[in-house]
Amino acid sequence: MGLAGIFIGLGLLIWLSYRGWSVLVLAPAAALIAALFAGEPLLAHWTQTFMGSAAGFLASFFPLFLLGAVFGKLMDDSGSVQTIARFMTEKLGPQRAMLAVVLAGALVTYGGVSLFVAFFVLAPMAQALFRAANIPARLMPAAIALGTSTFTMSALPGTPAIQNAIPMPFFGTTAFAAPGLGVIASAIMLGFGMWWLRRAEAKARAAGESFGTPDSDAHIDAAEDPVVRERATTAGSFDPAEVQHGEHGSGQPGIVAALAPLVVVVVVNLLMALVVLPRMNTDYLAEARFGGIGLANVGGVWAVLVALAAAMAVLVALNWKRLPSLRATVDAGANASVLPVVCVASLVGFGAVVAAMPAFELVREWVLGIGGGPLVSLALSTNILAALTGSASGGLTIALDALGGTFMQLAATTGLDPALMHRVAVIGAGTLDSLPHNGAVVTLLAVCGTKHGESYFDIVMVGIVGALIALIAVIVLGSTVGSF
Repeated sequence: MGLAGIFIGLGLLIWLSYRGWSVLVLAPAAALIAALFAGEPLLAHWTQTFMGSAAGFLASFFPLFLLGAVFGKLMDDSGSVQTIARFMTEKLGPQRAMLAVVLAGALVTYGGVSLFVAFFVLAPMAQALFRAANIPARLMPAAIALGTSTFTMSALPGTPAIQNAIPMPFFGTTAFAAPGLGVIASAIMLGFGMWWLRRAEAKARAAGESFGTPDSDAHIDAAEDPVVRERATTAGSFDPAEVQHGEHGSGQPGIVAALAPLVVVVVVNLLMALVVLPRMNTDYLAEARFGGIGLANVGGVWAVLVALAAAMAVLVALNWKRLPSLRATVDAGANASVLPVVCVASLVGFGAVVAAMPAFELVREWVLGIGGGPLVSLALSTNILAALTGSASGGLTIALDALGGTFMQLAATTGLDPALMHRVAVIGAGTLDSLPHNGAVVTLLAVCGTKHGESYFDIVMVGIVGALIALIAVIVLGSTVGSF
């Protein structure tokens, strides 16, 4: 009965969230269903297990959601994201429309701009380029997804994406975990994705297919659509409803000023993680008032926080006159962080209740009993949970919350590098999360004015198939030569 309760609760969570119900209500309800079938105390699991785990996630990651969303909104309102998109358009032109869209998305998201902010800026750019090149509009979502939602989210070393930050407290790693493997995985995702997009473009031209007529007002509707918003806030770190808030400046910075904050994010993150924090005396963290922890538990998060804060300071200094209402912009960014982080925390709370059920031991034994070793088990567990929840961050946190300690014990006994587990877990969560009910997919299609039937297959190829190939390559390389 306990196992049946877990599956029934999970099934209701998936089905009703896909229909637009709020995860804030669904997650505790699904958790209580699992507890009810197991004969466990309901109120205790709600207020102690569920809320305790959700609160722990908020304590660890809300600062990242907050600074990341504010930084993304500052980049948007200052015109910096638009400048980068325009620069790529001018340099590469319509003849390389696919590459221009992919690289523009990669630049801004690797530099710390929120996925959903990038969607709303890149979609008009992609429309203009694809129209000029007469490439079918149905290929726009796949091009944007390749640049924003694949290698810069899960593989490229140092990416400040929340998905890359989540394993750090569990494994004691930094955002630059397994950098060599991350670069190889990024090259595979980018190379395969570009090959597929060029192939799709060539086939469309041979068939005489033209640009078409996507909905030019889709980006406005997507920002205001309540169903899109509910799905999006479990899949990313920015509430799409806040895209229209704040106040955009009248001008745009030059390309150097636009790129400078992104460079600061990467450089400061690297220096903090590898140079500054390891040389600091952080013995005070062992005190009870700071949780009795070590630098490994918080160092990665601290590095990203300092990097985002430094980038925001540089951005404001360079664009002071182009931010007509700094308070409104900061408020919009801060508000945009709240609903996503609480939604993901609710998914984490649900996972904690499920993991506390006696029947979950059967699930644990099944996961650890999968052939291929710990890396395969880790990849499958994050893959499955990200697919079921439609959220890479939610699925990843649930998996690590329930199984992270077990995998660390396996690492200690087998000599497996936690940095390798970090990279496998993040890439694994960034594969099957892109199923049709994923909030990022729904939002992207709405912003581009296309539908699942037109564009989703190409998203699968660049966002799922390419990532799975990269994941297999990392597991094989990591198992044979280790982490590097």
